[in-house]
Amino acid sequence: MTIRLYDTSARQIRDFTPLMPGCVSIYLCGATVQAAPHIGHIRSGLNFDILRRWFTYRGYDVTFIRNVTDIDDKIIAKAAEQGRPWWSIGYENERAFNDGYHALGCLPPTYEPRATGHITEMVEMMRGLIERGHAYEADGSVYFDVRSFPGYLELSNQELDNLLQPAEEGITGKRDPRDFAMWKAAKPGEPDWESPWGRGRPGWHLECSAMAHKYLGSAFDIHGGGLDLIFPHHENEIAQAKAYGDDFANFWLHNAWVTMAGEKMAKSLGNSVLVSEMVQRWRPIVLRYYLGTPHYRSMIEYSEEALREAESAFARIEGFVQRVVEKAGGPVEPAAEVPLAFAEAMDDDLGVPQALAVVHTTVRQGNSALAADDKEAAVARLAEVRAMLGVLGLDPLDAHWAGESDRGEDLHGVVDTLVRLVLQQRESARARKDWPAADAIRDQLNQSGLVIEDGSDGPRWTLGPR
Repeated sequence: MTIRLYDTSARQIRDFTPLMPGCVSIYLCGATVQAAPHIGHIRSGLNFDILRRWFTYRGYDVTFIRNVTDIDDKIIAKAAEQGRPWWSIGYENERAFNDGYHALGCLPPTYEPRATGHITEMVEMMRGLIERGHAYEADGSVYFDVRSFPGYLELSNQELDNLLQPAEEGITGKRDPRDFAMWKAAKPGEPDWESPWGRGRPGWHLECSAMAHKYLGSAFDIHGGGLDLIFPHHENEIAQAKAYGDDFANFWLHNAWVTMAGEKMAKSLGNSVLVSEMVQRWRPIVLRYYLGTPHYRSMIEYSEEALREAESAFARIEGFVQRVVEKAGGPVEPAAEVPLAFAEAMDDDLGVPQALAVVHTTVRQGNSALAADDKEAAVARLAEVRAMLGVLGLDPLDAHWAGESDRGEDLHGVVDTLVRLVLQQRESARARKDWPAADAIRDQLNQSGLVIEDGSDGPRWTLGPR
């Protein structure tokens, strides 16, 4: 058993060997909470949730850190725009992110630190960097001297002479325009904290270097985030941490974006699709299937048609699960091990699309067993399917999804009674060989959104794709 992962820093797939045998440490750049999340934000959490679940299945003890950036320029700008305290905006949107993660079945992180709770650690890191000659104070701000760190830009594979740091409004006193702020001097009306260099607030990049050091130590296994964070955020994290003396991350994993019309989904482009709105229109488990089953390094082009296809594909899996449970007369426990082909796909850079193909193949085998009235084989295939779906966070029998009610589960009994009355009329028509009448009843049920399947135990109905 060897898990292999694509390491952005090495630009190739590498064998994964944990720094501490039997343990895996992961730091994921989490939300900057200036606004509610769209599905592009949540994709990162989903991809790394599946990675975590796979490590756990493989027997590792996983420590998973996902931070919250609750203070930065965007949050302050939103606060001024809305006439609200910055912390009010941050907390409201932090809860919206957590609601989104939970709705789509992401396991809670081991720890979820907030940036504002770690000012002391940031000050300590800056003090150490100044002492080592990698940072300097100017006009109450503290900057990192990028020329002092020889490995700068190796992650993003850029040349320093061609580099321009993103503009930082109001920044003064830089020795080099490419240096970046770790501490920003206080401005009137903005939040600030005490420091040896005067009151101010932390820079975005410093927050993650300090929190990763606190919760995972000087070296850890995997640092993750979206492709857009490679530069400047992750590049600057590496410079700070390694100049401070940390080995920092052994692997760098980056997930691709959710795009609309070929552009990265972003609020600034006006093309975001909020999670809170999407879960009202689509079952959360279907959204998880849609966002979590493409390869984590592949772009997802958002469309309603793609979501409907995901809904149909998952309905085939869910229908099989329901039919076998009915046939077995009760729950079927997941198998102790997933099929070998599934495991091989997941070990190969988290190959979820290939692993999902194994799920669908197993479902087809199970449906064939049902058609042959082979209860034992059908139950065995369901046990395998449940084991695989559990790794993907998509097991419809899992307690997390049991409360899904957005499709009217509270009315299921009423609908079932009404549909069975109609199906009895259809059976009467079939008994008297009135095939046009029987077909007409079935067609009308299909048009209403119900799928009718004839089996050895009689007809059964399920809700079809919308």
